[in-house]
Amino acid sequence: MSLPLEFFQQLPKTDLHVHLDGSLRLETLIELADEYGVELPSTEPAELARRLHLGENTGSLVEYLKAFETTLKVMQTEESLVRCARELAEDAAKENVRYMEVRYAPMLHTRQGLRLTTVVEAVLEGLWQAKESHGIESNVIVCGIRNISPESSIEMAQLAVAYKNRGVVAFDLAGAEYDYPAKHHLPAFQLVRANNINVTIHAGEAYGPESIHQAIHDCGAHRIGHGCRLREDGDLLHYVNDHRIALECCPSSNVQTGAVRDLASHPIKLYHDLGLRVTVNTDNRLITDTSVSKELWLTHTQVGLGLPELKRIIRNGFKAAFLPFHVKQAFLRRISRELGRFHDDGTIDPPTSEAEERVSIEPAEAQA
Repeated sequence: MSLPLEFFQQLPKTDLHVHLDGSLRLETLIELADEYGVELPSTEPAELARRLHLGENTGSLVEYLKAFETTLKVMQTEESLVRCARELAEDAAKENVRYMEVRYAPMLHTRQGLRLTTVVEAVLEGLWQAKESHGIESNVIVCGIRNISPESSIEMAQLAVAYKNRGVVAFDLAGAEYDYPAKHHLPAFQLVRANNINVTIHAGEAYGPESIHQAIHDCGAHRIGHGCRLREDGDLLHYVNDHRIALECCPSSNVQTGAVRDLASHPIKLYHDLGLRVTVNTDNRLITDTSVSKELWLTHTQVGLGLPELKRIIRNGFKAAFLPFHVKQAFLRRISRELGRFHDDGTIDPPTSEAEERVSIEPAEAQA
């Protein structure tokens, strides 16, 4: 029996791999473009989606990333960044995402003169507004970009250090993977690791398992973004498993970038069956045309994972979150109780108490 999408929308969950500049609302993109005088391929939503290839298989990561040039044009003011961050968290909260880590490269939002600190604080403000109104807990991952320069990555690493414990929880390396090895950005990783900051790196998406090996052993990654090609190196796969290095899987995105042929052949089932700490994420809500609920539903209907397996993957999301240990414990206790209400036949028990309906970390738990 296949469970409907609506069932997955009610499950509590995380989104640990979601790019701010790939997750605007389509109507917001159109409105901001009009406000700032940015020319779009079309101002009609369906046609704009078609022209930007939203939700389509683009065949390569480089082609997939081209849509970001359009979204970035409207994300160059403090007001637009606050709005985009707030709306992203609101959309996540509406599908019962309880914890989210939003990643982006602040340097890409300075084309009109914004200071890097203003960019960071605007996004944090938007996420805070959504927490106040919707209860969703969110943090930020600052990205360096592989295909720009190692020097710019150092600058992004410095920002991560400056905002550690102020909403920034990790440093990432994103962008075109092929021909841009992570080890070229080693000074940035040395800086964040010297400051006890978490590291996640896009690897094994557009390049082979050696990219994952480099991310872990040269750059010190605690999580891997995507990791589709890890299955090509069994020894490394078991190392990742033994050390509980989480994989941030984004199934639909991986098909659209050509990293995997189709959802049915996605390695997430193999990884799960072997015991790896796999998580399910959106990557880009707008560009991939998805949500966490949709990704879980597709993993259920197209990949073939049942509800017990998906509950484990949801718990993995909370286990892999870049949160203090005791905060994760509190989250996991509450989420595990709540997941018990959801059954294989599609029925959902009512909450047993008001406490199970809370969606944010209580202050006492956060300080435990």
